[in-house]
Amino acid sequence: MAKASSFFLNLLRTNTRTAKIPNAQVRNLSVESKESSFIVKESVEKQNQCKDLLNDSVSESDLDIVKQVCKITRTMPRWEETLVLNFPSFDFSEPWFFREFVRQQGNVFFSLHFFHWLRSEYEFSPDFDSCNLLFDKLVEAKACKAARNFLHQTNLEPEPSSLERYLRCLSENKLVEEVVDVFSILNKISYRPSIATWNLALSACLNVNRIDLFWELYRDMVESGVEANIDVETVGCLIQAFCIDGKPSKGFELIQQILADGLVPDTVAFRKLIASFCKINDYNRVSELLHTMIVAGRAPDNYTYQEVINGLCKNRKGREGFRIFNDIKDRGYAPDRVMYTTMIHGLCKIRDLGEARKLWFEMFNKGMLPNEYTYNTFLYGLYKAYDLKEAKRLYKEMLEKGYGETTVSYNTMIAGFCLHGETEEAYRIFEEMPRKGVARDIITFNNLIRAFCMKGEVAKSLNLLHELSAQGLQPSASSYAPIIKNLCRDGHIEEAKNLFNDMQSRGVEPKVCTHDHIIAGLCKQGYVAEGMEWFGAMLKNQLKPQQKTLEKLVWSLSKRDRFDDSLLVLDFMFRLGYALKISICHAIVTKFCESNVHLVESCLDEVLEIN
Repeated sequence: MAKASSFFLNLLRTNTRTAKIPNAQVRNLSVESKESSFIVKESVEKQNQCKDLLNDSVSESDLDIVKQVCKITRTMPRWEETLVLNFPSFDFSEPWFFREFVRQQGNVFFSLHFFHWLRSEYEFSPDFDSCNLLFDKLVEAKACKAARNFLHQTNLEPEPSSLERYLRCLSENKLVEEVVDVFSILNKISYRPSIATWNLALSACLNVNRIDLFWELYRDMVESGVEANIDVETVGCLIQAFCIDGKPSKGFELIQQILADGLVPDTVAFRKLIASFCKINDYNRVSELLHTMIVAGRAPDNYTYQEVINGLCKNRKGREGFRIFNDIKDRGYAPDRVMYTTMIHGLCKIRDLGEARKLWFEMFNKGMLPNEYTYNTFLYGLYKAYDLKEAKRLYKEMLEKGYGETTVSYNTMIAGFCLHGETEEAYRIFEEMPRKGVARDIITFNNLIRAFCMKGEVAKSLNLLHELSAQGLQPSASSYAPIIKNLCRDGHIEEAKNLFNDMQSRGVEPKVCTHDHIIAGLCKQGYVAEGMEWFGAMLKNQLKPQQKTLEKLVWSLSKRDRFDDSLLVLDFMFRLGYALKISICHAIVTKFCESNVHLVESCLDEVLEIN
């Protein structure tokens, strides 16, 4: 068994979400299967022992009554009114009876109903074994909420092994906050769940994007002293967590470490990391990971290459994606419909409609029929190329296949017409949607808002924004950004600020460029002091202004003889790596020289010396 070095400790300490974590240990997965099966084995053995004891102490006639009651409660309506009359001399409140009833009853919810009937009819006070047995049955049936309510109603403190099974049930149902609570209970009684249970809980946190709870649980897992804390499945969860946190480099380090320890992550872990590096355009790491997979015996599958091709196409590297697409076909891979659709979309984005069309017919030749998304992808390409005749033919074909007149297809058409400035036709299609029973979504509105703004028709964009809200949709940052940009450009700075405030009151995080538009608008209107306030707010929130924004701010400040502020912004520009345009530089120096040429020389020398 390979043991990990203090690498894990150092790696996780650098993550701001984690606390101090002791050294971890890497182990082989074969041990985990034994641990995960122990819980079930223990439960079965315990039930068999109880059953043997019961059969030794209960008569056949009593067992026969149990079977009859089970059948009655399953098949007869309103059995509560007649059961006692059917068995007038029998005491249903005997603990042995209820335990055997639960074992023989096929449906745990019938058992739960019978339990509540006993409590109301006989003031039944069930013993611990009876409650724990019913609780186990509820968990076994994956009835998490019923099990939770049962705990609250009875104040039962289940056996630790029962709680662990409950914990796994909660994890499978993604009830992660309750998972944390149960782990806390187990920790208080010094019970250590298996590594398989921990991994299931960690995976549940990732599935519901509760990365905060993930790191909290991982810290508790390591601190609890679980033997062989870190296995391959745990590593897979950690890699995914680092990717969600935007720290794929840490995931890359982790993979390198466990490979050095003789363990190989599964394909999913590699795929998550590859997808994360694709998002940040780091294709050197992507290439290295693909090579590592092959060397480690984890040959990349279709899904892995799908992530690579999709990442390249999204980053407008469709030509490189197409090269890889053809290369994997030559190496014996069989791209599926999803990969074909992705590649067609990538080619359409770079306006290579010819190659996209070839792939379209290649799909048909291979017996793969396009679905709604494939049709809309190719339709998008046709509209982008302004091939309206072919687009109309394809849309008719799509309708005949039963895929047309959906929100996606209408958005595709609207985006296509907006792309070529045909906003009136786009708006006609927009108005047609409710008449055809097709729902509009945020993408529908944003496409038109952006298109009207590009034509300078801000009033129509504002009307659409109001209509969007009136329909119960939540505007996005993309709904506001083009309108604010146009308002600032046209000198309506107060209206722009009002929209900005409205956006924040709705909890919508503004795009960084929206701040730039406001600063540029303030400078244009001569409100440079307020412009500096917005600039300061951007710095406070660690937002990076655009170069042209800073240039306008420097120029506006210098025009109003605010030389100290001008040099401050200029210094910040140089620190960001921006180079001042020659024309602006000349204008600023000329303006400064009007005041004090010697002061200008000393100040500029200081700025240039720092940078």
